[in-house]
Amino acid sequence: MHRRGFLHLAAGALVASTFAHGAAALDYPTHPARIVVGFAAGSGLDIYARLIGQWLSDRLGQTFVIDNRPGAGGNVSTEAVVNAPADGYTLLMASTAVFTNATLYDNLGFNFIRDIAPVSSVTRGAFVLVVSPTFQAKSVPEFIAYAKANPGKISWGSAGTGTVTHVAGELFRSMAGIDIVHVPYRGEPQALTDVLAGQIQLNVSTLAGASEFIKTGKLRALAVTTPQRSDMFPEIPAMGEFLKGYDASLWNGIGVPRATPPEIITTLNKAIVAGLSDPKIKAQFAALGSMATPSTPEEYAKVIATETEKWAKVIRAAGIKAQ
Repeated sequence: MHRRGFLHLAAGALVASTFAHGAAALDYPTHPARIVVGFAAGSGLDIYARLIGQWLSDRLGQTFVIDNRPGAGGNVSTEAVVNAPADGYTLLMASTAVFTNATLYDNLGFNFIRDIAPVSSVTRGAFVLVVSPTFQAKSVPEFIAYAKANPGKISWGSAGTGTVTHVAGELFRSMAGIDIVHVPYRGEPQALTDVLAGQIQLNVSTLAGASEFIKTGKLRALAVTTPQRSDMFPEIPAMGEFLKGYDASLWNGIGVPRATPPEIITTLNKAIVAGLSDPKIKAQFAALGSMATPSTPEEYAKVIATETEKWAKVIRAAGIKAQ
């Protein structure tokens, strides 16, 4: 009888706990939440997070504050979210770095695909290959031809070893079959300064970072790295027009700790998708060189898996290690 009574009590507690858990999910959110960003305030990812955070605050009636936690290429922020309570009050603004970091770092304290539940993709953006206006090559085919005629004599810059601009450039080098010398910088501004000064011949930049130089003619854009041309610069060709299958997209999205209740993920997904369909927000993202990409959690999960596998092959083939 004592055992039977205990089992009844245990079953009742489980039902009560499940009911309370479901009720909390249905009431979500009841207090402020945070969106963790792995890069500094003012960075592109931070701006995207603030736009989404403001929309969620207005839509869901609770404040979504931005929590900037830069470090280790975004790994500090990811680990913070992995270890946070799975209650919907800690979100991760994930960048393309989460795809590359899985291979670049040997001893991560987490597995992104295993430990983070996708909510929705947010944006897809492009990098752009830029050269000085005085450089001999005026197009991608001309650049490839010049590089093949002058192996090892062209230097190209990125925002640093293992950064997404680096792996995007390595994919170009590999697919074009050219021998060009990588010069890593401590950030995009330094790399742009040197390509403007002619210290390096090519740079892989974000569209947002290079846009003013392109508009004023201080830099010549050879191609954007997405499969389609950018709405920001429709006159710039896409790399895929010259190298079939080339795609180095800059993906941003929202994730939460893996055990977050599905009802909360659904609430967040619906709110984010509504925001990304709003003409004002779409225009704001377009002005930053990105396209709004609302998705289901399943669609974003597929992007994560595909991109992680693709960049793993590029990183291993190039022998890149995080520094």
